[in-house]
Amino acid sequence: MSVTTAGVDLPSRSRPVREAVELLSSMRFAISLLTLICIASVIGTVVRQHEPLNNYVNQFGPFWADVFAAVGLYTVYSAWWFLLILAFLVVSTSLCIARNTPKIMADLKAYKENVREQSLQAFHHKAQGSVAGGREATLQRVAALLGAGGWKAKVQTRPGGVMVAARKGTGNKIGYLAAHGSIVLICLGGLLDGDLVVRAQMWLQDKSVYRGGGLISEVPAEHRLSPRNPTYRANLLVPEGARAGTAILSMPDGVVLQDLPFDVELKKFIVEYYETGMPKLFASEIVIHDHATGEAREARVEVNHPAVHRGVAIYQSSFDDGGSRLKLRAVPLEAGAREFTVEGVVGGSTTLQRGDESLQLEFTGLRVINVENFGSEGAGSGTDVRRVDLKRTLEDHLGSGAKVRTPRELRNVGPSVTYKLRDASGQAREYHNYMLPIELDGQRVMLAGLRDNPNESFRYLRIPVDADDSIATWVLLRTALGDDALRDVASRRYAAAAAPDGRTDVAEQLRVTSLRLLSMFAGETPPDAPAAANGGGPLADAAPKGGLASVAHFLETTVPEAERERVSEVLLRILNGSLFELLNAAREAARLPALAPDEALQTFMTRAVVSLSDSYYYPAPLLLQLESFEQVQASVFQVARAPGRNIVYLGAVLLIVGVFTMLYVRERRLWIWLEDDPQAPGARTRITAALSTTRRTLEADAEFDRLRAALLPAGAGPVKDPA
Repeated sequence: MSVTTAGVDLPSRSRPVREAVELLSSMRFAISLLTLICIASVIGTVVRQHEPLNNYVNQFGPFWADVFAAVGLYTVYSAWWFLLILAFLVVSTSLCIARNTPKIMADLKAYKENVREQSLQAFHHKAQGSVAGGREATLQRVAALLGAGGWKAKVQTRPGGVMVAARKGTGNKIGYLAAHGSIVLICLGGLLDGDLVVRAQMWLQDKSVYRGGGLISEVPAEHRLSPRNPTYRANLLVPEGARAGTAILSMPDGVVLQDLPFDVELKKFIVEYYETGMPKLFASEIVIHDHATGEAREARVEVNHPAVHRGVAIYQSSFDDGGSRLKLRAVPLEAGAREFTVEGVVGGSTTLQRGDESLQLEFTGLRVINVENFGSEGAGSGTDVRRVDLKRTLEDHLGSGAKVRTPRELRNVGPSVTYKLRDASGQAREYHNYMLPIELDGQRVMLAGLRDNPNESFRYLRIPVDADDSIATWVLLRTALGDDALRDVASRRYAAAAAPDGRTDVAEQLRVTSLRLLSMFAGETPPDAPAAANGGGPLADAAPKGGLASVAHFLETTVPEAERERVSEVLLRILNGSLFELLNAAREAARLPALAPDEALQTFMTRAVVSLSDSYYYPAPLLLQLESFEQVQASVFQVARAPGRNIVYLGAVLLIVGVFTMLYVRERRLWIWLEDDPQAPGARTRITAALSTTRRTLEADAEFDRLRAALLPAGAGPVKDPA
């Protein structure tokens, strides 16, 4: 029996109906559906699922983001067309099984002993010979031989002789049924555990998607599913010391709340890290409070070790911040403004008032451990301390086995805080600041990062710290640059110190030049300077706002190109000296002692000039430094009631068994015709044997050679034609 790829031939008078049923039940249609599912699964793997719409707009652009959203590429596995393909595949494969099962079962029972003896000559594997002994004795020997070889045989006695029909490897056809049945089971399990049942319940119970915000307890009942929901897969966030009993199901256009038959209380969250800073283990010690019985049961949930209660599995999915309390010091970057303290919790927000302008401060994250690589490969990494060197990574795994690898130096650089500043129009930038100074390229700096888009990497402003590991000296100099009186004092002091004795004219020129340079560096361009043009800088926008970019723009617009290099050296020397005097003038105004011009201060001033220059392109009026925190961790659990899970497991087992059987089990049928040898009736028996197999292989050839040698031993004679 051969398995056909055609469909069911329905006895119907309607030709379209017959053709539709034949197509739906054909194997070619099922294979086409499987191909579509594979393509959709590839799309679901490549395109990240259930991301915010803004991420897709940034990645694909507004037009294609809307097109992809319309066809459901952001929720492939719950899209209507994907579920429809699964349903059609179940129907098509079921019809294939129903069509072929009766034929396979009938073929498993049939030995095909009615084959004519003359037909055996047409087989590829055939043998014929005469052996000593009568027909009955030969039949007993053949029966013993087949039984020892694992063959199942049936004997048919005919007037001219005996036909022995044997078979072996019939499990090959069982493998066909198992493999196709597994597809049906896996698809059914996927439909049961997918969004199909949830959507059906929402439609039958008149539930809708929730698109708002606020507390979970305040969400109306029309956005909640019953605890008796037979299947769901949702996320549950529980902070330490708190309990929760309502999970969240993410939908393409909002969320639906799933009430659980119990509450989960998080007693303690445990996390361990590798030396690289990646989590090695995270687990949760929880207490499950049953709503019906009031029972409290303790359990420990780890990755791949869930807890199960009332048919609901609780998996450790990830971890998050549970509302850590933060205390930050706000450092204004403008002259005359004072520092102040801001307190809040992660996930919360507060309002900062800046004159008539108000800014919304949103606390978005706290990271206690930040492990960075400070080996030689990290040197010169630019402003982004979290840069990944792909070329270096590949070289560590590929190339010559004799290469010398530079060892990595991993170091925990301490906590960091992430926050957003949102203006009145709703536009926000994200900031990432470290709590402690970090040594980079031989200098200790405080890193203040920012990015305009969540898909971008952070860009970092490097602020040099003083001998007390504080940015107070840098901030004092930054605010002094915005003070007209202090700039005037600094320019006079620089002129008095740099001009030769008695040369009042030179001193006046130096004073004017120093004041003008300080004003340009501070972003206050003198009235007689040319209009601003495009400039540059690590954090620069379209035009120079201050810093070295303003000085460079001044040189490009006023100094001939041939003299720019010489003039720039002179101006930088004047600028550095003027900034030193400005710092001491500011310290004097703050009633602090003056700083002596030693090597350490000179190094600090050199780095401060670059940092101050970049700070004018830092798009915030203040800098927030993390002073202290009280960490509160939270576990993110995935709670799942999956009745189709066992069905999928059974389907997976059947698929393995079916594929293995079809590939490695060969069906063979053997026919042996025994008749008296006409040359010596009763004394010799003529044997004609033939073998049929589903695949002609070298192994089949060797097996038939062994059978022929056993049936026709060396003493057997050839068959002679009586004519």
